[in-house]
Formats: sequence, structure tokens, C-alpha cells
Amino acid sequence: MPLHPQVEAHLARLAAVNFVGLHTVSPQRAREGARRLTAASIGDVEPVAEVTDSIAATKAGDIPIRIYRPVPAASAADPLPVVVFFHGGGYVLNDLDSHDALARSIANAAETVVISVDYPLAPEHKYPTQIDTGLAATAWVAEHAAELGVDADRLAVAGDSAGGNLAAVVALRARDNGAPRIAFQLLIYPDLDFRRENDSITQLAGRYGNITREAQFWFMDHYLDTPAQRLDPRVSPLLEPDLAGLPPAYIITAEYDALRDEGEQYGQRLRDAGVTTTVRRYDGMIHEFLRHPFDDAEVAVKELAAALRDALASTT
Repeated sequence: MPLHPQVEAHLARLAAVNFVGLHTVSPQRAREGARRLTAASIGDVEPVAEVTDSIAATKAGDIPIRIYRPVPAASAADPLPVVVFFHGGGYVLNDLDSHDALARSIANAAETVVISVDYPLAPEHKYPTQIDTGLAATAWVAEHAAELGVDADRLAVAGDSAGGNLAAVVALRARDNGAPRIAFQLLIYPDLDFRRENDSITQLAGRYGNITREAQFWFMDHYLDTPAQRLDPRVSPLLEPDLAGLPPAYIITAEYDALRDEGEQYGQRLRDAGVTTTVRRYDGMIHEFLRHPFDDAEVAVKELAAALRDALASTT
């Protein structure tokens, strides 16, 4: 399909700004730019029942979190399911505020508590700090379920882009460790293969709002110590040899996203390993489309929320 007209208009506005190459600036300057973009694009945020900033005190250190409680449903007296959410940004950019609107939308649409994790960023904190933090935060939520008013047996991990990478790796680590029990994984245009060799990466890099090849390596070099680490399955979960025993998955991809192929390949590998998996591609869409006021973003939130509700409907 051609680009959706809403996407075309969005990309035209970005082109008019004439941004400098991301790989030519410092992480600090890139973060400032990302914050300005977020502030410029935020409209009226969706109200939820409650938003609380807190700290998860874990063995990996104190982790800032933001807890979203949905507009109360009929069964609000019962413990709600919970989604541990990891924001995208290449492990270098973004924070709780950048994904506030998306977290709110998921909480209300899925009728679940969403706990967004403010994990440490690179290059100040290199791999595997983010993985250790993500796993520790997820375990903390499971261990403190009663005081949080959530059901530890109905716990999902979720994330977009690099956050999707983190959610996938946390699910793998939890499986291997035997805890915490994760009931579902929601991967939104996830970054899963740091080899950067598939067709969508090579054909779409630097086009349709995707970052350039140089920026791809800028992110990876800030996150990792050595190029050899790109082949570690805890960095590139698509390279994990055994995907059996993982929680069911719902994977969102976009037609004009450079990360499209690896998300779809991971979905197929999960299915081949016997993991119940749905892959939903949104034609005419681009990377990060859920964070923009596109009609298909609303559709995607409704559909992923339905998947979450179905997966977390019971403890069986």
C-alpha cells in the first residue's frame, strides 16, 4: 500500500524542519531534541483514574516507575491485570514522559494497570544494565502485587522499539530463571536483530522517517561495548536458538518500518517453537506510528488492548 495520507503529511512536516543527522550530535543534544518533539506533539492526554510516580526498590537499585490505573471498570474491586511497559528510544533517548500518552491509552483500553519503567539510558549505562533493570522491575511488580492491587498471575511485559527488545529479552530471562511468571508479551515494532542485515533495514533505512544506517550504529555503539555483543541473544533475541516455553505474544509491525522484518521473523520463529503468537502488520504506517495522532494508531491500541484483555482474562 502507499503511505497513509496522515503519514505523508507528518513526514512532510518533519522534512520541513531539516533536522541534522542524529549520528552527528551528542546523546544529550539528541535527548533535548526528542523532548522538544514530544512536547510539540502532545495534545490533551487521555484521563485515567490515577497516575502515581514511585520507586521500585530492587536488588538492581532504585528504579523510577509510573503507575497508571485505568478508569474503573465494573470489576474494579478485584485485583487488575498488570502490564510492565518499557519505552522505546534506542536505549539512548526518551523517558516516562515521552510515552505517557501511550501508557494511558493502553491502561484504559485494556482495563489494566500499566507500570512504566524508567530504566537507565546509554551511554552512561551500558548493556546489560537495561536488561538487569527490566527484569528486576518486572520481578518487583510480581513480588509487590498485593500492595499494588494487581494480579501477579496476570502479568504482561510490553514495549515499543527498543522497549520491545527489552520486553522480549525480559521474557526470555524470566523463562530461563523460572521467575517471574509472565503471562503475555506485547511487542510493538520491536528491535530484535542487531545484525542490521534484513531487507526492511537495508531498503528503508533513512526513508519514511526511519533513522539512517549511520544512526543505527550510533545507537548500537552507545548501548554496547563491542560489535561482537550484537550477536548475543540477550541483545538480538531473534538469534536465541530456543524460543520454546515463552509466553504468548502479540507483535505489531508497520509496512514502512525498517524494523518490520525482524518483528515478523520473530513472530514466525515463536510460532515454530509452539508459542501462540499473533503478528499484526499495519499497512501504510511507519515506525512509532502509535505515538502519533493517526487513525490507525487508534485502531492499533484497540486491537492490542483486545489481545491483552483476552490473554489476561483469567489466571488459567
